[in-house]
Amino acid sequence: MVQTPDDTTRQIQQWLDDHRITEIECLIPDMAGQARGKVVPRHKYDPRVGLRLPEAVLTMTVTGDYPEKDFTSVADGDMVLLPDASTLRPVPWAKEPTAQIIHHCRRFDGSEMPLSPRNVLRRIIGLYEAEGWKPVVAPEMEFYLVQVEPDEDIPLKPPVGRTRRTEAGMQSFSLDSINEYDDIFDVMYDWCEAQGIQLDTLIHEMGTAQMEINLDHGDPLDLADQAFLFKRTIREVAIRHQMYATFMAKPMQGQPGSAMHMHHSVVDRVTGHNIFSQADGEPTPAFFHFIGGLQAFLPAATAFFAPYVNSYRRLSRYTSAPINLSWGYDNRTCGLRVPHSGPQARRVENRLAGVDVNPYLAVAASLACGYLGMKQGIKPSEPLVGSAYEQPHQLPRHLDMAVEKLMACEPLVEVFGEHFIETYSAIKEAEYSEYFDVVSPWERRFLLLNV
Repeated sequence: MVQTPDDTTRQIQQWLDDHRITEIECLIPDMAGQARGKVVPRHKYDPRVGLRLPEAVLTMTVTGDYPEKDFTSVADGDMVLLPDASTLRPVPWAKEPTAQIIHHCRRFDGSEMPLSPRNVLRRIIGLYEAEGWKPVVAPEMEFYLVQVEPDEDIPLKPPVGRTRRTEAGMQSFSLDSINEYDDIFDVMYDWCEAQGIQLDTLIHEMGTAQMEINLDHGDPLDLADQAFLFKRTIREVAIRHQMYATFMAKPMQGQPGSAMHMHHSVVDRVTGHNIFSQADGEPTPAFFHFIGGLQAFLPAATAFFAPYVNSYRRLSRYTSAPINLSWGYDNRTCGLRVPHSGPQARRVENRLAGVDVNPYLAVAASLACGYLGMKQGIKPSEPLVGSAYEQPHQLPRHLDMAVEKLMACEPLVEVFGEHFIETYSAIKEAEYSEYFDVVSPWERRFLLLNV
């Protein structure tokens, strides 16, 4: 049976000894980006052999249900979880000395589980490595702080800050409004530092009590791990301050949605030079082909960037969210934005993803589209000058349409693997079907006695 190498095992054991760990949270991200796994006492945890978890965990819907078809390799069989030593971190909010480790998902013969979102991202990174390229990513994560409300039928409300008032209107980029929640953000920074989550900038976004955290640019897998862990962290901080932190794409009516914008560049693995820039500082064909690939394949990949019914409420005109894949220089109305920068920092910002995404799958899909563009030499449209909101809508309008486009896109099916695409699509279809069974308050209000 597959095992962790001896040197890695010793490295993990030494870290656990040094930090006097008594419990270990053994984590994997599921299709929704939720943390699944087991809590194991230190004396019962052997990094060499890891642990086992049902493969079906990777086929769960966000509600905890399953598609009708069984997509596991063996009916309700196990997979092997082996620790990734680079992800070993403390759990700052635990009462006892506790570690958390993200695990690799493997079959018993040592091969990687194709349904693991983390493995999917590693597969896409491998395509870049085969070309001598190294992708670089920088996520920007928006989220809302809201009042605790256990009743799902009651709309969410902004929280009360230190002045014991809720925000008046939208306070974009307001420092005083950030200071309303200083207690939360002080703890957030301390806990993120303890976990090696490299926070860059905190800003107040357009919405009421809507914030944005930028992560330092770096390796896509490491940044996806950090985004995954950051969601857990800020939720825990908020709950301990009698609030919720929500990563719904559109949590409140009349407020902007929340995005996870991703900045992409690609460097040569040997020289470290940004392949989007020539020696004279001008953009390369690869830069334009990357944009062309995003334009060509993002519509079919939308189910990764807008994975729930709620996600499509965000993608509407004049709400700082894209409705098409026009691109432009420093143009935030476009789905694809090229910020002003020097040649070595030349990059493309993909603005399509909501923050409700699985970060591993969103980063993987964005990189896959750019990769296909560079391999196929796809030319983009001309850069847009003016508002992209005046251009036609180019994206799927709802989840059902997005899944159909994904399953019909042969290049993406080949890159992600047919089994993975079939499984992911079935999960999304099951979620859409469950949502469709619910009769909304709008329907009761306007249709009950008027039709």
